[in-house]
Amino acid sequence: MSAEARTRTEGSAQVFLLPDLGEGLVEAELVSWLVAVGETVHIDQPIAEVETAKSAVEVPSPFEGIVATLHGAQGDTLEVGKPLITITTAAGEPAETLSTAEPTEAPEPAGSGHVLIGYGTTAQHSPGRNRPPVRQAPLVASPLVRKLAQEHGIALADIHGSGSGGLILKVDVEAAMQDGAAPKHPVDAVPETVASAPAQPRPEPGDMAAEVGGVVDQRTGLPVLARTPLTGLRKAAAAALVRSRREIPDATVWVDVDATALLELRRGLQEKGSAPGLVAFVARFVTAGLGVFDALNMQLDTRDGQDSLVEFGGINLGFATQTERGLVVPVLRNAQGRSARELDAAIHALTDRARSGHAGPAELAGGTFTINNYGVLGVDGSAAIINHPEAAMLGLGRIVDKPWVVEGELCVRKMTELTLAFDHRVCDGAVAAGFLRFVADAMEDPASALADL
Repeated sequence: MSAEARTRTEGSAQVFLLPDLGEGLVEAELVSWLVAVGETVHIDQPIAEVETAKSAVEVPSPFEGIVATLHGAQGDTLEVGKPLITITTAAGEPAETLSTAEPTEAPEPAGSGHVLIGYGTTAQHSPGRNRPPVRQAPLVASPLVRKLAQEHGIALADIHGSGSGGLILKVDVEAAMQDGAAPKHPVDAVPETVASAPAQPRPEPGDMAAEVGGVVDQRTGLPVLARTPLTGLRKAAAAALVRSRREIPDATVWVDVDATALLELRRGLQEKGSAPGLVAFVARFVTAGLGVFDALNMQLDTRDGQDSLVEFGGINLGFATQTERGLVVPVLRNAQGRSARELDAAIHALTDRARSGHAGPAELAGGTFTINNYGVLGVDGSAAIINHPEAAMLGLGRIVDKPWVVEGELCVRKMTELTLAFDHRVCDGAVAAGFLRFVADAMEDPASALADL
């Protein structure tokens, strides 16, 4: 969306349209308003928190003035290009006196240059302008954390976040609740007047149960307690999973792996100072394996009824990551050729941004191969669903002590299970098994593997 299309003028008011959020996203759910009607806002001040199918983000204001109208209520789904907020440029002018004349294009607003997924304010200011400092909103990425604080009257500004960069986590709010911390100032709330209609709070499961109370499901004969629509990330994930199962004829191979030597190698590095995480080692072996069995890094593309295999000049490695909003797959672009230590630092930074809700759409798309470490969930294996349109996904199970035969002797070893789900249209079982064996062999003899990679 162009700068001109993001704004328009109505009399002396500026209307800010919901900006293009990237990756073809056409709508976003309004999680909460961070400002109220009548409040003075400054350029780049966060005005609303919205949730897309990719991430939750705070939208900064491109204008300075007084909030006249909020075009939506908490829980509403807003379309890109539709009005989000109206701000009067003349102090004190009430919203109801705004001109209803045909809107005209607004000049590009001044600002700091801060950018939110493809839009932002310019870095130049009007001559002689002395803008007041922007009020900093509490660093909270999760709508669930903000909602928990609102329900218990906890002022987020009074909480010191324990997350990366001061990010306020759920545990921080819970700690404040246990300490009996009272808010020192009013907590952000949804204003009473939103777009000329009373704001409706987002329904809780109990509220929805009341709405559908007395309804009996015809198939099960059980009472219906709630009916919750899928929105945002969960709606997009459901569509992607269905598409993968519908379009990809997947097959699965798996193998037990003796990870004892890998753990011993990592322990030795830790004793010397620091060591990459296990996922980083596996990622290093995966990128090397994809260099040999490159079919698993391809994608099958169908256009005009013609199937084609698309080969890429690099590896964009995805990592299935569980967040408070659901499962996402942040993507590390051009992962090939990086050392285990380089991969470790990049993976941690990427997954931290995803968990905090700060990963943008560009970081949550474009993968060519995905690693799923479901071992952290305490399970050994999984018949994973391939991340469409990729050709394969490698799963890593938990590492546990198991009896294993080594050189004819029964002993206890650190065992894990690798599972590879692959698109059978892209390659056959021999290629998939060869790749899986490559990664397994590298994990069982990591010193030799790393020396040769």
